[in-house]
Amino acid sequence: MNETALPGLGSYSRKFITDIPADLSTEEVKHFNETIPKFPEEGIYIYSFAKGRMIYAHGWEEVMGYKDDEITMLKIVNMTAPAYAPFVDEVNDKALMFIHKTKTDLDKYSFMIESKKLHKNGSEVPIVARVGVFEHAEGKVLSIIGRFQVNRSLTFGKVMRYAAFGPEKSGFEEELNKTLFYQYAISDKEKEALAMVAKGYSFKEIANSFNVSQSAIEKRIIPLYKRFDVKSLTHLVSFAYDNHILP
Repeated sequence: MNETALPGLGSYSRKFITDIPADLSTEEVKHFNETIPKFPEEGIYIYSFAKGRMIYAHGWEEVMGYKDDEITMLKIVNMTAPAYAPFVDEVNDKALMFIHKTKTDLDKYSFMIESKKLHKNGSEVPIVARVGVFEHAEGKVLSIIGRFQVNRSLTFGKVMRYAAFGPEKSGFEEELNKTLFYQYAISDKEKEALAMVAKGYSFKEIANSFNVSQSAIEKRIIPLYKRFDVKSLTHLVSFAYDNHILP
């Protein structure tokens, strides 16, 4: 994994975010507190692109050591641990680019990233972050909601794990994959196919299981050779176990 941030990563999404926290005294925040489900060790935020500021934050002191009125979108982006920042920044960029090109069913799209964030005290916190569209109008995203759940059972190897969700899930993941080849990263769709390879299933059998063509499965598996610098299917499976991609 490249531990040095590359030029331009995160530059697209950073154009749309600010360092302004939420005003937690508003009626809107009261409404969110009453209606948004909450879980232990989870930080929640809602960021408004329309208002250019955070409009809700909850649970961040327990998760990251920051009070809710200290949390800003820029702070959340910048608290990613250095080893994971290039990957997270790029996924953020490509996800936002995809959403900006999408005009329908926007509230059905979200993406997930596993990474580590830096606590206020400097320690690294294993986080599963899921970000989705919260509000939209006339084909434009007005606000997003993020949930950052602490997961101490996560095991990190060289490979970062991510997933995309939505009506055009395949197109969404494909957009992310286009520019993630230099990173050690794998999508849920690729991981599912690789898990079946590890169990001894043929590409044809995997294709039948997922109700897709054999070439679709090949497109999920074969690019992993180059991405992870392996020479064979056996080597790929071994690499997956060594780097905690597969349990």
